Amino acid sequence: MKNDAQVVVLNAEKTPAVADVIPLPPVASPPRRRRRWPLRALLQRLIPCACGLLLLLGIWQIAALNSSGFPTPLQTWQAALTVFAHPFYDGGPNDQGIGWNVLASLTRVAAGFGLAALVGIPAGFLIGRFRFLADMFNPLIALLRPVSPLAWLPIGLLLFQRAEPASSWTIFICSIWPMIINTAEGVQRIPQDYLNVARVLKLSEWTIMRKILFPAVLPSVLTGVRLSIGIAWLVIVAAEMLTGGLGIGFWIWNEWNNLNVENILIAIFVIGVVGLLLEQGLMLLARRFSWDKQE
Repeated sequence: MKNDAQVVVLNAEKTPAVADVIPLPPVASPPRRRRRWPLRALLQRLIPCACGLLLLLGIWQIAALNSSGFPTPLQTWQAALTVFAHPFYDGGPNDQGIGWNVLASLTRVAAGFGLAALVGIPAGFLIGRFRFLADMFNPLIALLRPVSPLAWLPIGLLLFQRAEPASSWTIFICSIWPMIINTAEGVQRIPQDYLNVARVLKLSEWTIMRKILFPAVLPSVLTGVRLSIGIAWLVIVAAEMLTGGLGIGFWIWNEWNNLNVENILIAIFVIGVVGLLLEQGLMLLARRFSWDKQE
């Protein structure tokens, strides 16, 4: 018995381990993420913007040198320092700072755009929810939506007999269509299973609107709102040129009558900046309520 135990021990010592006979495959190390330096990422974003700005300034300078009366970028910058030194001065009805004019335009945009949202978003829900209403209003929307914004201004002057409500009316009638169309399309894209479950549970129409339709359609609604605010800001400038009064559009027309081309270019820059801020603000709001994952 003792000899058998010794034989087993000797055989175990002579048998190599499995790890010694079959080499294990090397474990692949996880790929290293490239470290992105904050300064490098910032430069990658700023350099293309700077190149585009330099290209614009170069074209502007060439145009100014080859045409009489057109100001150079330096002349416009000097005029901008004077304009923005006192943006809220008040020298009379037709002599007010650019700040007051921008605020007046934004007030008209808020009035017309807010009324369009109050009417357009519920109308879009109803058109998307009920087939009869869609068949009734879709031909009217297709007929009226392509009409030029300024074509509605004389109608507003005739209805309200004043320039102030006519401008807000023009904004209302031009900015309502994107909200109606995007909201209706969002409602129509909701899966039918959701509505079938609501019917099984015997939910009221108000509960369906509040609990099912509105959360699902909110991204589409915000897309329509973003498109409408851009249209509203475009329309107000043209409307104020025709109606007069306080506003950035009238300020441009008044500076043209005074042959202050530098101030016209400044106003164009201000209009672009305000429109960009309005659109970016609504885009941030849309991302906040979007279902898509934002990285």
